[in-house]
Amino acid sequence: MNRRKFIKSGSIASAALAVGLQPLSSFADTGVAKLTILHTNDVHSRIEPFPMDGGRYQGLGGFARRAALIKQIRAQESNVLLLDAGDIFQGTPYFNLFGGELEFKLMSEMGYDAATFGNHDFDNGIEGLVKQMPFAQFQFLISNYDLKNTALQNLAKPYKIFKKQGLKIGVFGVGIKLEGLVEKKNYGEIQYLNPIDSANYYATLLKQEEKCDLVICLSHLGYSYNYNQVSDKVLASSTEHIDLIIGGHTHTFLPKPEDVKNKSGAITTINQVGYAGINLGRVDYFFEKNKGKRRLNGALYEISDQIG
Repeated sequence: MNRRKFIKSGSIASAALAVGLQPLSSFADTGVAKLTILHTNDVHSRIEPFPMDGGRYQGLGGFARRAALIKQIRAQESNVLLLDAGDIFQGTPYFNLFGGELEFKLMSEMGYDAATFGNHDFDNGIEGLVKQMPFAQFQFLISNYDLKNTALQNLAKPYKIFKKQGLKIGVFGVGIKLEGLVEKKNYGEIQYLNPIDSANYYATLLKQEEKCDLVICLSHLGYSYNYNQVSDKVLASSTEHIDLIIGGHTHTFLPKPEDVKNKSGAITTINQVGYAGINLGRVDYFFEKNKGKRRLNGALYEISDQIG
């Protein structure tokens, strides 16, 4: 446990004891399941740790360390989803040299389940992104980009449903408006759709029609703005049926997941863990048959030389 850095004090285990829960194995036949969601955002091709050059983040991050930590968590937890909220590309010479191939290969080896697109994932254009897609053994999800008439049309889906120990987890993606952030030639015929409308549609479909136990939105909208732009906070308060928003784009280091009242008065949780793979986010849910779900405190793992 000394290799992890948790938000607040204590760990997921101590939080479980505080609400009278025991390790999942104790509930094998009692209708209780635990789901662990691990997530990243805005990794920006930071394959290796930051150099030891006196900088603010020196020695932090690195794909190998993250992989070791994820392997460690999977050995302890039965039901894990690993997700990314976009801007996988751009930021180090690895992207300039290999165009994203290395990022996708390493994420696939780590066992990522799904990701959404960030604006920098189009820095080599749609053709450059499509060229790397065969190396991504995980699903890309985007619900508010109309991909018709583009080479991405059959390479991304609006949503995907994952099944874990009898649970149905619906995951969908929303992206930021590419106009003004990305050169027109790089996003071509992609049409931007209203993210609130798209999110409401797919969250309702997943919750009410598909009967998902949990609905997750992978968002590259940004956490919050002081001007009129849709953000994760706006999305949360303007929609129904989203349980968790995993955010990106603004490189926000949230010290803990934030709960926002949604349109129906229920809780939508937002989390974002900075950038460059410095942190790995974690949110745990417990589900009890006929009693619904309970979220425990989230955890924030700092990726340092203490991992592994």
